[in-house]
Order: sequence, then structure tokens, then C-alpha cells
Amino acid sequence: MDLYWLPLGAGGWFVRLNGRLYELLHALVEHRRPCALFHTALVVRVPEGRFVVENAWPAPDTNRAARGVVREGPVVSRRLAAFRVFRYEVRRWADGVIADVGEAVGGPRQVSTDPRLARRLLVLVSTVPAPVWGRDELATGEMWNSNSVIAWLLASSGVEVGRIAPPAGGRAPGWRAGLVVAARDGRLDGSRRTPMGPWQTGPSANGSG
Repeated sequence: MDLYWLPLGAGGWFVRLNGRLYELLHALVEHRRPCALFHTALVVRVPEGRFVVENAWPAPDTNRAARGVVREGPVVSRRLAAFRVFRYEVRRWADGVIADVGEAVGGPRQVSTDPRLARRLLVLVSTVPAPVWGRDELATGEMWNSNSVIAWLLASSGVEVGRIAPPAGGRAPGWRAGLVVAARDGRLDGSRRTPMGPWQTGPSANGSG
């Protein structure tokens, strides 16, 4: 399993600008210097194939099966989720691609070589919590976002997450939220194991959150 640290807003000025404003405000409140912000994605390799696991927003079109979408959730408000632009999607994409992967700081960072954990993570993707993106619905003290999804999946699958950290001088908002929820689920220490079953990559695997 390889983890990628991608600069927030890589390839898009709108997300980059909003991310910088967000970080400036937080830095002022916390009396510190602003940090570079990162979001995360995974490439998981098992004997059955290679999968991209990531949380993306907004959904580019309705062809969810083509991107391996297995989970969806609302952005900003559940009331607005009827509109595609206010929904995020969680992907388990066979032979997929990560947008702007060339901008990943430090390149791929291997977090596990255990095929059992890799398979378990792939099974768990379709069960990841799907609260409102950008809000703290789960009362973790931090908003839920793409980093929360990746952190939850790694911790819940049994990967040692204590040594995983963003690049020097950077922050990954939402990462702690995923760990907190995994701990509540009893999965952070591996005490609850997901059955090792096959997973689907076709349209029938799609679900909504």
C-alpha cells in the first residue's frame, strides 16, 4: 500500500485559494505560522490487481462505475446532496488514476506490504463513514474530509498509523477525525476484524452514503 501526500488544490486554483485562506485563518486563531495543506490518496496492490482508493469532490459526472465509486456523501449540507456538485465520492478504482499524482510531495510512501491488510482495506472502502464533508458531525473536534477517509481506512484495516505524518512543515486537516472514529469503532488496535471476502468492482458495488 502506497500513500500519496498531494498539495491541497494541486491543479486547481479555486481549491488552492480557499485552502490558503482557511489555513491563514486557523493560523491566526492558533497564533502560529501557516502550514502547507495536504490531502491523501492510496494505491493498493494485491495479486488480483491495482486499485486507487481516494475521496474526491465534486463528482465529475454520473458514470460512477467507471471510477469505481462505492460510497457517496453530502458536502456542506444533506439538503443540498440532491445536486451532484454537493456530493463527494469514495473510490475503489481498479487500474485507476490519481489526478496530479506528479505533484505528490516525496512520491509514493509505502505504509504496508502485508497483502492481508491490503485486502481488508479494499473490503472496508464500501463501509467507510460518510458524514457531511467539511463539518464535524461525528464530534471528533475536526471536520470530516478526504484525509479522514484515508486515515479511517488505514487504521481500520490494521496498518500502523502512528508513524504516518504529512511532509515536513505541512498539515493534513481531517486526518485525526478518521483516527478518532476508527478508535470508537474498536478498529484502531485491530480488535474488530472485517471478514476477508471478495470485493466487486462493477456497478453492483456502488452504494450511497
